[in-house]
Amino acid sequence: MKFLDPHIHMTSRTTDDYQRMSEAGCVAVIEPAFWMGQPRKHLGTFDDYFSSLVGWERFRAKQFSIHHFCTIGLNPKEANNDALADDVLELMHRYLEKDGVVGVGEIGFDDQTAAEERVFIAQLELAREYELPVMIHTPHRDKKRGTDRSMDVVTDVGIDPGLVLIDHNTEETVKDTLDRGYWAGHSVYPETKMDESRMAELVVQYGSERILVNSAADWGVSDPLKVPKSAKKMQERGISEDVIETIIWRNPIEFFSQSGRLDLAMDDGSPNRDQRELWQGNSVLRGQSPVVDEPS
Repeated sequence: MKFLDPHIHMTSRTTDDYQRMSEAGCVAVIEPAFWMGQPRKHLGTFDDYFSSLVGWERFRAKQFSIHHFCTIGLNPKEANNDALADDVLELMHRYLEKDGVVGVGEIGFDDQTAAEERVFIAQLELAREYELPVMIHTPHRDKKRGTDRSMDVVTDVGIDPGLVLIDHNTEETVKDTLDRGYWAGHSVYPETKMDESRMAELVVQYGSERILVNSAADWGVSDPLKVPKSAKKMQERGISEDVIETIIWRNPIEFFSQSGRLDLAMDDGSPNRDQRELWQGNSVLRGQSPVVDEPS
């Protein structure tokens, strides 16, 4: 069964992860802009990071037959530096126009400060200007209040909930998210957030409409194979193949296709590899024989 991981930070992962994901059936990933583990201090570091998302990572993924798309945004953990945040918001204009950018995100709240809300609103306005869907990060602390507050801000700005993915849902938040018309993302982690069994139970309870599952794998303890592992747990729970395929394939495509830039058909396969290709003189190989797929 093929899948699309709609939230994974491949910049933090090794090339071996791409290889493992491809072998497990991953056809595409969405990589939301994230923070790097410590606050960045200079605008140029954001410029280089955004550039890598639309350049090097797309190349690296394709070398292992995976389509790579991204969303661009200022993460709420870095939204409290007012001067730098304003510069990043201006920089985002350059990247929100680029191919492969299928949304604004991940944005929202962390400590739920006034500064975070100001930057959150500004990025919602950018999403409206560029007609892109939005991925919202819900806070790890006081999650329910932060999730409700996030949806209230979206309502105040006047963005259609159907264009907004509320991510990192749990049993505490998913009902309100769905009842208010939003898409509900769920991050499956080895220890925190959700696990496979809890995810399967939510699907039994709520079905597949506007439900997504992702690994949110990053530089911390996480697992880039949590989407297929969740699908396997759903199968063991007796959930139909059609429902599982909707959650791990059709739904993320339907949501991000609203960008008009997700050049990935519903029945599309993996991109052809040509590991003889280079990116600015660099190869993903280290002495291995390159794999070259025949054109489909």
